[in-house]
Amino acid sequence: MKISREEVLSIEAKLIEAIKSSDIKFLDSILYDDLLFIAPNGQVITKQMDLDSHRAGEMLVEQLLPTIEEVKIVDDTAIVIVVYDTKGTMLGNPIEGQFRYLRIWKQFSDGLKVIGGSCFKLT
Repeated sequence: MKISREEVLSIEAKLIEAIKSSDIKFLDSILYDDLLFIAPNGQVITKQMDLDSHRAGEMLVEQLLPTIEEVKIVDDTAIVIVVYDTKGTMLGNPIEGQFRYLRIWKQFSDGLKVIGGSCFKLT
């Protein structure tokens, strides 16, 4: 099942809104059960850890402005590079600056899911 750039950009936009509002139901539906994500501090984050941080209110987003830099599609998989201008708090600590994310999306029978990614602070 080949996916289109438009599908990827659409789900990325929905993901941004879900992160801002801590939409656990949506996040649960698009994060792969065995997700592996590397945070800016080098910590490996799982789906459960990500969802738990939203449930506990540990991640509060005040601003999340995306700039899509690249979308590469290989059949049923997409690699997205996006820079977010971010402001908020994580575990009570302020987070502010630009962060470059790499996200890997894969098409499954029930839709696109993030299977992996990483994040790096630019400024």
